[in-house]
Amino acid sequence: MPADGRLGPTPRWSSTVSQSIYETYKDALRRGHVAALRSRFDVAVAAYQEAAAIAPDRPLPHASIGGILLRTGRADEAANAYDRALALGPRDEAALRGRADAMIALNRPFEAAESLDRLADVLDGSGRVGDACDAARRALELAESKDRRRQVEALVGRLRVSAGDEKAERSLARALRILEPPVVEEVAVAVSEPDRAPIDARDASATAATNAPAVAEPETLAPAASEPEPLVAEEPEPVLAEELAPPEPPTAAEPTVEAEPPPELEVEPPPDLGDGNLIGAAAEEALAAGDRVAARDGLLAAAAAHRSVGRSVAAIDACYLALAIAPDDVDLHLLLAELYLERGWRAPAADKLVLLGRLASLADDGPTRERICRLASQQLGDEPRLTELCA
Repeated sequence: MPADGRLGPTPRWSSTVSQSIYETYKDALRRGHVAALRSRFDVAVAAYQEAAAIAPDRPLPHASIGGILLRTGRADEAANAYDRALALGPRDEAALRGRADAMIALNRPFEAAESLDRLADVLDGSGRVGDACDAARRALELAESKDRRRQVEALVGRLRVSAGDEKAERSLARALRILEPPVVEEVAVAVSEPDRAPIDARDASATAATNAPAVAEPETLAPAASEPEPLVAEEPEPVLAEELAPPEPPTAAEPTVEAEPPPELEVEPPPDLGDGNLIGAAAEEALAAGDRVAARDGLLAAAAAHRSVGRSVAAIDACYLALAIAPDDVDLHLLLAELYLERGWRAPAADKLVLLGRLASLADDGPTRERICRLASQQLGDEPRLTELCA
């Protein structure tokens, strides 16, 4: 301490040590993600456990362990890992979503619905009304209640004003299928009524027997919808079948049906690219720490993971985040163009490819131009600007 009694400057080693610890934590997470992508699950769990020991206040390592355990069929252990993550971060989206999936795997729908209720509140609080509506709808499907139905109805009311937002419209359509299901029973009765006339005309005594109960009790209408099926089976009576059909052609045709080659048609399942939410969260942590390369790579991996399970909107969001880091990254722009095309957004995809093509021509970048033209010829062959560019 100086002679005048004042405290000296804060030593610089503390920030250096903190940065070193964070780098070690980040490296453990990265090793876990890479091992998970390669289906080396034991190695992934060990790496995530190392990350959890380095940063015991972070929910991400525990949520990542939960994801691995759930993928390997250990739903009980996965639920415990998600609970540990939620104890550290009660509003962690990946942990809430993962816990709901674990409860579904354990056949505990009420607990799954509770996790989805909390997730819907978190998503709504962050302004993602469509995602919140999807979570609330899933909770309602798992465990019907007046409160859940009111929550979905409230979110639907807010989504109705989102005209032109395709993602919101899809969420709205999914919710309306639950709130306003089609009346299948009425259609079945309406179709079955005309069919009853020829049936009754066949046998006057059966008509007298069946008409009275059918009118008196609504319960008898349910079998009426299934009556035509037995009659189709009974219609070719034995005498008519023998007179009208020679024995050989029908019986010979049936055994010779060659519908057995499914084994050769089996397609190998696509590789499991991991949980896009967890990978994206790790990438955002890397960005917060200033590691732009790891953040960009992580967001690309997150986009690929989302895309592999059909979550194209989430994949596009990950690409937009990555473009904020690397705005001139060709891989990102091409991936975005492919995602636009998958969603049927041909005009934005064409605009992006035209701009990329011009930039590639200016930079004399032959490989990029070749990739652009390959994609254009496959999916945008009728776009004159790209035809001219690739001529």
